[in-house]
Amino acid sequence: MPLNVEDKKAIVADVGAQLAAAQTVVLAEYRGIPVGELTTLRANARAQGVYLRVLKNTLARRAAQGTQFEPLADSMVGPLIYGISVDPIASAKVLQQFAKTQEHLVIKAGSYNGKMLDVNGVKALATIPSRDELLSQLLGVMLAPVSAMARVLGAVAAQKAAGAPAPAPVAAVAAVAATEAVAEAVPAEVVAEAAPAVKAAEQANVEPPAAE
Repeated sequence: MPLNVEDKKAIVADVGAQLAAAQTVVLAEYRGIPVGELTTLRANARAQGVYLRVLKNTLARRAAQGTQFEPLADSMVGPLIYGISVDPIASAKVLQQFAKTQEHLVIKAGSYNGKMLDVNGVKALATIPSRDELLSQLLGVMLAPVSAMARVLGAVAAQKAAGAPAPAPVAAVAAVAATEAVAEAVPAEVVAEAAPAVKAAEQANVEPPAAE
C-alpha cells in the first residue's frame, strides 16, 4: 500500500528524531532474509536499544538532511535496513552479529560520530566492548584487591593469634597494582560509574581488623 504525504512526513519526523540523538547509524542490505528471522533481529535490536527499521531510501535521505549522517546519502541504495543507536557500538554490534549467522544480511556502510565507516569500519566498531561489558570487566578487576585484601587480613589475624610474625600483604599489593594499570586504560567516566559498586563490595566484604 503506497504511503500518502502525511505518512511520509510522519516517517521522516520519526527517523529524524532518532538521528538527532544518535551516535551511530549502520546500513545493511537485507534482500532474501525470511520474515521470521527479521522479526528475531528486530526483537534483539529493541533489547539492545537499537532503532531498527526498513526504510525507503528517499525518506531516509530526507530525514538525514542537516544531521551528521547526511554524508551517508550516497550509500543509501538498494533494499536497506537501518540500525540507529545512541550507544556508539550497539547498532554495529547487533547487525554484525546477525550477519555472522545470516549471509543475506550484508553490511553496506555506517557512520559513527560524524565519521563515515566502510564495511571493515563497521565490523571493527562491532568488536569494541559495550559500556556494560566494560563495566563488568572493570568491576571484576577492581574487586580483585577486595578479595585479596580480605584473605591477607584473615592471614594476619591468624598469625597474630598464633604469636607469629604477620605475613606481608603481597597478594593485595599486586592486585591493587593490576587494578590501577587496568583503570588507566578504561575511560574515566566508566571508572566513575563502577566506583559505587566497588565501594559497596568493599564495605560488605572487608572489615577492618579488630583492635587489640
